[in-house]
Amino acid sequence: MLDIQDMAKQVLAGNRRALARAITLVESGRADHREQALELLETLRGHGRTALRVGLSGTPGVGKSTFIEAFGLMLTAQGLRVAVLAVDPSSARSGGSILGDKTRMERLSRDKMAFIRPSPSQTQLGGVARRTREAIDLCEAAGFDVILIETVGVGQSETMVSEMSDLFLLLLAPAGGDELQGVKRGIMEMADILLVNKADGDLKLTAMRTCADYSGALRLLRKRPQDPQDFPKALTVSAVEQNGLDTAWAEMTTLNNWRRENGHFKARRAAQARHWFEAEVRERLLARLAVDPVRSVMKDLGSKVENGALTPSAAAEALLCEHLSLD
Repeated sequence: MLDIQDMAKQVLAGNRRALARAITLVESGRADHREQALELLETLRGHGRTALRVGLSGTPGVGKSTFIEAFGLMLTAQGLRVAVLAVDPSSARSGGSILGDKTRMERLSRDKMAFIRPSPSQTQLGGVARRTREAIDLCEAAGFDVILIETVGVGQSETMVSEMSDLFLLLLAPAGGDELQGVKRGIMEMADILLVNKADGDLKLTAMRTCADYSGALRLLRKRPQDPQDFPKALTVSAVEQNGLDTAWAEMTTLNNWRRENGHFKARRAAQARHWFEAEVRERLLARLAVDPVRSVMKDLGSKVENGALTPSAAAEALLCEHLSLD
């Protein structure tokens, strides 16, 4: 058995090894580990530390890892502690993941002010591991100033990261065809800042044109109450040449400060907590379908549906009302 009280003290003290063990604990699927994870999270609740949670999404190949490394190194050089929670896609066939973010962010992984934790997405929609939200809480308790959450891919189901971050960045690549059709409107409406990466070399002018196109598109979107004047906005950055990173950070700081001063920061955190409570309830209900006796009943009802003895609706009603007591 783990000493949860000691682990909590070590996490609060900023012990990186204890933090890694704590994240492993909350990611575990074992029932006994889940009980210990809940005890740990409850022990750490109310620690009083607040980090800036920054979600980052973008299409594969846009340079998310390169950007995070350059951006993270810039922040650590300013004396800020940076945690990176990178979610890698899992194979639908084997369930395995490469988890190569520490390899791709070699310099940042050696920085004593940084902590990188790759996690498999498993079967989760949105490219965010189910327990990423709890890992964020642990990193915040450990005293990190900025937490970067990198999600896989981009699309309608990738917006989960916006429900666990204070700022949501969308990384874009220049010369990607019809840029304004390259990203669905839904995720654009959730982004706080659009960053057109690879604004260097032969692509610099193309990146500037792409940024101008997106700036025009953003002006057509409905104004959001949590945004000050001129937000959301599009900027160009070069992770390779490290150009525009300081400007991006200045804009992020400006937006975060404005939201704090106008009450949007706390309101958003509260709404996110309620969202994840409801999500956890849904996950628990779905989990009950995968264990006996409900699994056996569901299998029997499924056979009756296949044979035409029951309609799908009647079988679902019987399962929910008689066996899950959800009438």
